[in-house]
Amino acid sequence: MLLQFSRKLWFRASFFVIAGVVSAVASLILAPHIPYDFPGKIGSDAVVDVLKIMASSMLAVTTFSLGVMVQAYSAATNNVTPRATKLIMEDHTSQNVLGTFIGSFLFSLVGIIALSTGYFDMQARLILFGVTILVVALIVITLLRWIEYLSRLGSVAETSQRVEEAALNAMSDRIAAPYLGGRPLRNPYSLPPEAYPMASSRTGYVQHLDIKALQVCADEHQAEIFVVALPGTFIHLGKLIAAVVPGADGQRVSSERIEEAYTVGNERSFDQDPRFGLSVLTEIGSRALSPALNDPGTAIEIIGRLTRVLMAWAGRDQGMAAEHILYERVYVPPLRDEDLLDDAFRPLIRDGVALLEIQLRLQKALAALASITNGELRAAAFRLAFTAHEAASGAMALPEDTERLRVEYRAAWQPAERIPNKSNIA
Repeated sequence: MLLQFSRKLWFRASFFVIAGVVSAVASLILAPHIPYDFPGKIGSDAVVDVLKIMASSMLAVTTFSLGVMVQAYSAATNNVTPRATKLIMEDHTSQNVLGTFIGSFLFSLVGIIALSTGYFDMQARLILFGVTILVVALIVITLLRWIEYLSRLGSVAETSQRVEEAALNAMSDRIAAPYLGGRPLRNPYSLPPEAYPMASSRTGYVQHLDIKALQVCADEHQAEIFVVALPGTFIHLGKLIAAVVPGADGQRVSSERIEEAYTVGNERSFDQDPRFGLSVLTEIGSRALSPALNDPGTAIEIIGRLTRVLMAWAGRDQGMAAEHILYERVYVPPLRDEDLLDDAFRPLIRDGVALLEIQLRLQKALAALASITNGELRAAAFRLAFTAHEAASGAMALPEDTERLRVEYRAAWQPAERIPNKSNIA
């Protein structure tokens, strides 16, 4: 909740208002400690003029910047995907820039109002003048950064990079805590027979799950809680979200206590949901392959980004230490490797089924993921590569493209016994 709160634009702007009020109060308190003739030498009377210039110019700059931001949102919605717009709106650079511009405007207003009260002598004006100079320096630095940043704001490459970073951050967090700090629940479809269900009373996407709150609830009742709905799951009225094994006293946990641990919203969130980041990246690639855009190059770039994110997940066995269990009474299911690969590549297999360049890149990406891991992820990569090859072989218009894909497919999945066939795909 604090993280979502800090991403609001007014949150940063409010610091400048606080700075203006603190500066005004500090000027009155510290004024007696400044030599009488010192303010006149520096020219502290100019503080009023500087504040007036800052107030008028920052209002114009803020209006212009907001117009640019709206255009960037529109460009991202039309050329990338509407799901990426939230990342642009919450981008730290944009938030800091707009917060600085709006905040400096408000700082100027606070300063002008404070000076108009008549309580500020020359010494007090000098302190406020010094703070104003610091604000002006911050504005200059921010303007220089903003001019450079505007050249790429809302572009496909920049927005894709933002989505990749969000997906990789969520994936890294999940690698560090595959079960969110709880105990492993290998099969969420096979729960203890004595467990009683907890159904949802809300409809929406699970955005965040507070495992610690579930642990506190379980400790109070000496119970065990089995999580069914992970972040990213769409839940509705009556859908199973958890199951509870009662303690020795047999007392049941109220459904309200369980639901308090779930944050539910109308949209999915990137923070605890690595699959959402993969899905948004894939959506960018699918849109690039649409007849309206017809941009296979962007789709190939997206496959590379997806591969980088999934490489972190595929290499987790080599570089990840065993997770420390923080919440012993809460059982959490893992992310399934097959689901991650399906989220990432199946839409691209479908939308680029007749394009040789897309299919070749997909085969190389899946082979790269399979080369650094064992177990479920490698098997899932085998199955998906076979599916892509079979679908593309029947969809390509040129026999030369079909033969080229077949050669690449066999080369990627050598030795021959590693190549999946119809008998072992089921």
